[in-house]
Amino acid sequence: METQFVKEQQFLRAKKKVKEIKTFYTHLLAYVLTMPIVVTVNLIFVPQFHWFWFPVLGWATAILIHWFTVFGKNFIGLGKDWEERKIKELMQEENQRKTQFFNDKL
Repeated sequence: METQFVKEQQFLRAKKKVKEIKTFYTHLLAYVLTMPIVVTVNLIFVPQFHWFWFPVLGWATAILIHWFTVFGKNFIGLGKDWEERKIKELMQEENQRKTQFFNDKL
């Protein structure tokens, strides 16, 4: 019974992650399709002032933030499993220090 619950939770987490990834790629596609239009409109109607940089850089910043929220933590090694690994590592270090301390006392 518990195994089924765990599998269901894993499935729901995976489904949520897939939805986040799909949303990111949709956001990226919208950017890629929209920015050439923005640049073209700027260069046709107001060629003396290149205002297109504001939406290009602003939206690119939003894309970068969105990427980091979807992939970034895992990309740089700070995902959820990182916390668990770090806790285990610190506990092992503490146990080694205790063992070393008691061995030194003997």
